[in-house]
Amino acid sequence: MKLYTVSLGCAKNQVDTEMILGVLKDDSTLVDDPSLADLILINTCAFIETARKEAIDTILSLADYKKEGAKLIVCGCLAQRYKDEISKLLPEVDRFISIDEYSNIGNIISNTLLSSYKLNNEYSPLNRVYSTPNYMRYIKISEGCLNHCAFCAIPLIRGRLRSRSIESIVEEVKMAVEDGVYEINLISQDTTKYGFDLYDNKLMIVPLLEEIVKIPGDFKVRLLYLYPDIVTDELINFIKDNPKIMPYFDIPIQHSEDNLLKKMYRRGNREYLLNLMKKIKNLIPHAIIRTTLIIGFPYETNEDIDNLLVFMDEVKFDRLGAFTFSLEEGTKACEYPQDITEGEKQKRYERVMQKQQEIALANNQKMIGKIINDAFIIGYDEESFMYLARNYAYAPDDIDGVIYVAAKYELKLGERVNVKILDCDSYSLTGEQVE
Repeated sequence: MKLYTVSLGCAKNQVDTEMILGVLKDDSTLVDDPSLADLILINTCAFIETARKEAIDTILSLADYKKEGAKLIVCGCLAQRYKDEISKLLPEVDRFISIDEYSNIGNIISNTLLSSYKLNNEYSPLNRVYSTPNYMRYIKISEGCLNHCAFCAIPLIRGRLRSRSIESIVEEVKMAVEDGVYEINLISQDTTKYGFDLYDNKLMIVPLLEEIVKIPGDFKVRLLYLYPDIVTDELINFIKDNPKIMPYFDIPIQHSEDNLLKKMYRRGNREYLLNLMKKIKNLIPHAIIRTTLIIGFPYETNEDIDNLLVFMDEVKFDRLGAFTFSLEEGTKACEYPQDITEGEKQKRYERVMQKQQEIALANNQKMIGKIINDAFIIGYDEESFMYLARNYAYAPDDIDGVIYVAAKYELKLGERVNVKILDCDSYSLTGEQVE
């Protein structure tokens, strides 16, 4: 079977796609041209309106490539949340597969294809066809979420928290290290809450990390998606004291203002958030702090944005991304007034991103003249004739920017080098390879 696949959305969705490919790997060959495929498989995102639009546009576009007898299957968040509504609207799709059906996905695909393929490999994190470069890997440690943020549909799509066992995750990390992976990214909807459902209502991210750092080998671990009110002193100190854990804190706060945090059903307040960021930087001065903001949430005022900009100046986030608020059906925010226009949301968003651009440039200018150790090569830029690199300060999700490297000799993907920084802009550093 010739298979063409597209994975939309976040890294967590990407892991799901890799597990689906693991189920299909014995009876399929991946092709780059959808017109050659016997099966076109699209794993969709439905987190916000723009993601749903991208998913539907992708479905319609790829449906045009279906050759005679080929099948188009759509899975993921769009299929999970809107399966009944869209099955009639998109007759081009031969089968929608919801996330709840993944454990039986091999049989479902085989039946859809009306084939004799024995697609009975286990759908498992330990059986994946990796789509990431061989120097890095995503490892999903749990599914679902126990939070009920007023803006978020994730619990409606992915359900309640379901953690994997420590033993299963450690086994996967060992497999990755044995495969030569250097950068391991632990991901979930709420990484700080890991294990709460499985281990008697205890936060188990530190015990998990304790087992991971015992694994021999040359590797680093990055944590992504940390909920601010349970970034504990224990976790901060563990990261500080264990060089195998990257000092990278991805902490989406959504806003700084107490009245909005309360309306968002977010725990904590402005003072707590400010103290948390200061604590991290005091204990780990070289730590990277990344956050995400929602702009234009109901009840937000221009004064709230003024105060948010002051907060950003106080914290000076190393990385910051923002989204304009998107109303999601079924969430608490549907009960709130929707009186902030899209134009006003965009104006506020531009103010926030302009402020962050200034902060990021000032942060990067401090790096000029310094040497970054263990930057690993991730590509080559044909326009600048320079290599592209990352180190612990840059996550692999195309949000944080890159390091441009003028090399002394030809370098390989994943190779680690030392780089002296000579120049910068708001989102990237430029330097030369040094011994």
